[in-house]
Amino acid sequence: MSRQVKDMLIADVAGRIGEARDLLVVDCSAMDAVTANRWRIGIAESQISALTVRNSIARNALARLGVEGLDEILAGPSTLVWGGEDVVALSKEITRWARELDGLTIKGATVEGQTLDAAGVEALSKSPGRLELIAQISGLMLSPGRQLAGALKGPGGRLAGALKAIADDNED
Repeated sequence: MSRQVKDMLIADVAGRIGEARDLLVVDCSAMDAVTANRWRIGIAESQISALTVRNSIARNALARLGVEGLDEILAGPSTLVWGGEDVVALSKEITRWARELDGLTIKGATVEGQTLDAAGVEALSKSPGRLELIAQISGLMLSPGRQLAGALKGPGGRLAGALKAIADDNED
């Protein structure tokens, strides 16, 4: 392959990846065509992209984009996977598919510049996603207000109950 063709392929791969910096690498070479097609359609519904490409072209495209840490993982058949709501949602979706399909193997990932192996991707898939973290943080932020409202309401409620009891005794 000529250098000019390689440069065009590298530019195309870099263009497809775009702004994504958190990538998973999987091996889907053992899947049959029907299963691979079902997998690609399934992940596309979750806004996840997959691209099977030669490792040398992937390395050069990722180097152009400034993505590091995948050089050791890019060995043998490799498919780059990116997208989804966030990297946790991406890892959850791919891990789910890897459990369902026999021919899909997770090789590793790069998350915020750090390299993860397959076990690291599995651990990442068990952590809370972006929306879950926002819900937890908002719950924690509202907790002191709830406690304060309860503390203010408690004595006031007891005082109102005592006044009502006195009023009821005076009516009799």
